[in-house]
Amino acid sequence: MKTFKKLSITILFLFVATTVFAQSKVAHINSQALISEMPEVKEAQAQLEKLQKTYATEIEASMKEYQTKLQTYGADQQNQTEVTNQARAKELQGMEQNIQQYQQTAQQDIQKKQADLLKPLIDKARAAIQKIAKEQGFDYVIDATEGGSLILANGKDLMAEVKVELGF
Repeated sequence: MKTFKKLSITILFLFVATTVFAQSKVAHINSQALISEMPEVKEAQAQLEKLQKTYATEIEASMKEYQTKLQTYGADQQNQTEVTNQARAKELQGMEQNIQQYQQTAQQDIQKKQADLLKPLIDKARAAIQKIAKEQGFDYVIDATEGGSLILANGKDLMAEVKVELGF
C-alpha cells in the first residue's frame, strides 16, 4: 500500500511538472562560464594571486628560519645540556605549530577573500540573467553548469494545490 501511495504521488508530481513546463517558457545558461568571462573576474583573480604570493613568501621565510634553527640546533646538540636541548626542541615544535596554523589561516583568508570578491560578480550576473529572462518572457531559467540549479522561477507554484489534493 505504501509503495502504491508513493508511486501515485510520483506520477502526480511528474504530471503536474510536465504540465507546468509544457505551458512555461524555459531557458538555460551556463552561469559559471558567464562569470569566468566577465572582465571583473580578471581583476579579482589578480588580487587573489597577489594575496597568495604574499602568504607564500611569508610561509617560505618562516620555513627557512625553522630549517636554519633545526640545522643549527642539531649540529650544536652535543655541546649543550639536556635542559637546553629540551628547550630548543620545544621551541622548534612551537615554530612548526605556528607555521601550520599560519598556513591554515592563510588558506581560510584566501577563501574568504575569494568569496568576497566573487559575490558581487555572481549577484551582478544573476541580476542580468533575470532581467534578460523577464524581457524575453521566460518563466524559468536553469543553470546549465554541472550541478546547476534554478536561477529564475516566475511560473506558478503548485505547492498549495497539491497539498490540498493530497489531503494535508
